[in-house]
Amino acid sequence: MLLVSPIGVTGDRLGLPKQQIPVNNPQSPEKIVLGKMLFNDTRFSADKTISCASCHQSDKGFTDGLVVAKGIHQLEGTRNTPTLINAAFYTSLFLDGRRLSLETQVLDPLVNPIEHGLKNPRLILDIVRQDLTYRDRFNDAFGVDAAGITLSHVVNAIASYERTLIAGNSPFDRYFFGGEKDALSKTENRGLNLFRRKGNCANCHEISWNNALFTDNRFYNIGIGYQHLKQVLETYLDGLQSNTSAGSIKSTALSNRQRSELGRFNVTHATLDIGKFKTPTLRNIAITGPYMHDGSLKTLEEVIEYYDLGGNKNPYLDPAIFPLYLSSQEKIDLVAFLKTLTSPQYQVKRDD
Repeated sequence: MLLVSPIGVTGDRLGLPKQQIPVNNPQSPEKIVLGKMLFNDTRFSADKTISCASCHQSDKGFTDGLVVAKGIHQLEGTRNTPTLINAAFYTSLFLDGRRLSLETQVLDPLVNPIEHGLKNPRLILDIVRQDLTYRDRFNDAFGVDAAGITLSHVVNAIASYERTLIAGNSPFDRYFFGGEKDALSKTENRGLNLFRRKGNCANCHEISWNNALFTDNRFYNIGIGYQHLKQVLETYLDGLQSNTSAGSIKSTALSNRQRSELGRFNVTHATLDIGKFKTPTLRNIAITGPYMHDGSLKTLEEVIEYYDLGGNKNPYLDPAIFPLYLSSQEKIDLVAFLKTLTSPQYQVKRDD
């Protein structure tokens, strides 16, 4: 069950929906302070170098600016780090949507062999139970002594902190929801019209009448990364026809990169989900590059060009991806609009 936060949609949250908080993990100042400490602690990794904040850096819009994430021993993953800003509003987490809440996603990076690399998340308890500061903070937040600290307390605290990573009130919000008609320039306004119409962007990056998360929380194959699957996919699928159990799917020979490019299929095991990834939010997109689930596009201009050409063709390409035939000026206008989605705390210089 969820509770609606009393915090409204004005001020810094202009353009965002009302926040829903799980009944079994209500927010509290003490819990948020503790969660931030845990989020920034590098001791919760196999080589003591990686914290949640290593990949989700506040000055980079809670991303890391890298093509793909780096974990312990500088090991590289296969996916670009998604922003945590406004993740509190998502209906699923991770690019393949394998978790349905902030609480259930917390432990995955900690036990991932490339990210934090912990062989057992209970190692976290050994640290916090012996740390005097943590012992006091857990007591403040949950009313437990050292022996009573559990992984559920750790997970709930981190999730509570992540729910504070909220950002709205962008120039777009002030224009569209706040009625400030001079909040967008003529170029940016043209870009908004393109975004909602010819560009077909709002088909997935939704704008509602009273809020805009710029994601529909759904999954699409837009063609990115399919080249890694093209030569092996038919053989792979043939091998699954005789036995489609989860164990057989995991044991079928694919490289880590190839398996990653299966996307949503890794969660649902439905063939139609091959190569599908979650629609990312476009809020604060100007500071969260590089782009796409594999970080393969460096600039917003490259992203617009990719969509204008209709994506990389493949048998699973979503029908919403098709050539747009944008003019040079229309591409400039679209990029200008995307830069208006930056909240004040992450504001970059806008073109006149």
